[in-house]
Amino acid sequence: MNAAKTGLLLIFFPFLAYTQSRYDVIIDEIMADPSPQIGLPNNEWIELKNASDHSINLVGWRIGDAGGQSGPIPDLNLKPDSFVIICTGSAAAAMSVFGTVISVTSFPSLDNDGDQIFLMAANGSIIHAVAYSGAWYQNELKKEGGWTLEMIDTRNPCGGVSNWKASADMQGGTPGRRNSIDDINDDKSGPKLKNVFSLDSITIVAVFDEPIDSLQGATIANYHIDGGLSIMNAVTIAPVFNSVELTLNSALLSGMIYNLTINNVTDCRNNAINTANTARVGLPIEASSPGIVINEMLFNPRSNGFDYVELYNAGSKIVDASKLYAANRNSTNLISSIRQISSDPHYIFPGDYLVITEDVASLEINYLVKNPDAVIQLPSLPSYPDEEGDVILLTGQGDIVDEVKYNDHWHFKLIENPEGVSLERIDPSAPSQDAANWHSAASTAGYGTPSYQNSQYKQTQPIDAAIEVVPKIFSPDNDGHDDVATVQYKLSDPGDVANITIYDADGRPVRYLVKNGTLGAGGQWNWDGLDEKGNKLPIGTYIIYTEIFNLQAKKQHFKNIVVLAGKLSH
Repeated sequence: MNAAKTGLLLIFFPFLAYTQSRYDVIIDEIMADPSPQIGLPNNEWIELKNASDHSINLVGWRIGDAGGQSGPIPDLNLKPDSFVIICTGSAAAAMSVFGTVISVTSFPSLDNDGDQIFLMAANGSIIHAVAYSGAWYQNELKKEGGWTLEMIDTRNPCGGVSNWKASADMQGGTPGRRNSIDDINDDKSGPKLKNVFSLDSITIVAVFDEPIDSLQGATIANYHIDGGLSIMNAVTIAPVFNSVELTLNSALLSGMIYNLTINNVTDCRNNAINTANTARVGLPIEASSPGIVINEMLFNPRSNGFDYVELYNAGSKIVDASKLYAANRNSTNLISSIRQISSDPHYIFPGDYLVITEDVASLEINYLVKNPDAVIQLPSLPSYPDEEGDVILLTGQGDIVDEVKYNDHWHFKLIENPEGVSLERIDPSAPSQDAANWHSAASTAGYGTPSYQNSQYKQTQPIDAAIEVVPKIFSPDNDGHDDVATVQYKLSDPGDVANITIYDADGRPVRYLVKNGTLGAGGQWNWDGLDEKGNKLPIGTYIIYTEIFNLQAKKQHFKNIVVLAGKLSH
């Protein structure tokens, strides 16, 4: 048709190219561990979904992880609510039967236990990133291989572990189609500040439990640090955007603990940070003894449980758990099975606890975990046998910070079955290898206190008398309240020798607590209320008779009365 003849005015609009936004395309399924095969080919792959309402061409886009980036994705127009499988060239033929497949060069090798993978647009902007771990499967069997990780609600791309599970499809996954666990799982809670660590004296990093809005994260006014410091610059760190690097106006001082408070920062669903917005930071030092101690051990877990070890910072300095290693000893008594406690900086502040285990979910089922942020899940712990073994804590230089050669005989003698019962340190400042400084966790505490003060905790206080027994009344029923009587001594000159005998009210010896024990300037012994044969003694008054002597034939005698109490039977 001729426009001049018809009088029509033809107007030509220029073509407007659409610029992709973050989360327009998302990683919604991951096959990181295809072996043993369930029903899908033995190949690693990821699935992308177009979560927008318009078609997007993926030409030039790339997949990457911490090890590098893939080659560019070739020309592909991905329609709304459609999927594409990304894999290596060698896997493309086998995967093509499930849907649209694109192969890329240098496809990243996906780690079985966890990895950080990202999707990057041709212009270099990060569209989506996922930092998964084995815990995301939420299924012990399926995380062993053959099953994919699927996103539950693709409208909630930043949900993390709360929005991912192992596939429920009988083939082991759903490549090229809607996820088997697809459901509504809206995110209505704001991000939480997990921890803060220092890169150097003027640079700190704030870590959140989920990705945040990068512009909000880079707003200096959203941050406040005490101690006379201020924030000079803020940068949200790609590709996951769950951490922010902050530059300070002046240096952190060694030995000081600072508090960082964050406001107004939101997640990708525009939920604002709430009360979980403050964390401590400072400059850590190399772990030493005295300082970090082994504080609690579970080496004989229930059938549905796992070992755990709790550390306690009894010192006055900050220690970075990423510079600590757990270990044991092998059959030739050499240190072995060394495990780094944390791959990322994780500070243990004075008075703080830190628990390591292989399964956080199981720990929370079997015990009260008052501080979940103080628990770190490791792929594996060193072997801690049920009867006896070694728990060792090392520095990054391989020096021993603390070591406990435990024995199941250290448990309270009247516990018939120690399965699932942890051993707790009574006094953090008392010797680690003193069997009398360990006691079974109280029944009233559920037989374990991971992440908080031990049920059997008792800090030795300085005494004026040469011999003192505390408490004066104790009840050895393993309820966590005065379960042991502690005989404390204080001497002007170390090197003396002691014998301690416990008598009942009729003057009969019932327990030889110490025989020819060499004394330091001060120390203690614990009595668990049992007789010489390990039997429970009756309620009543007992005399603790202590004899101290030396090679110069000097002697001292002390008598202390203690009451063994208990619940009245009906």
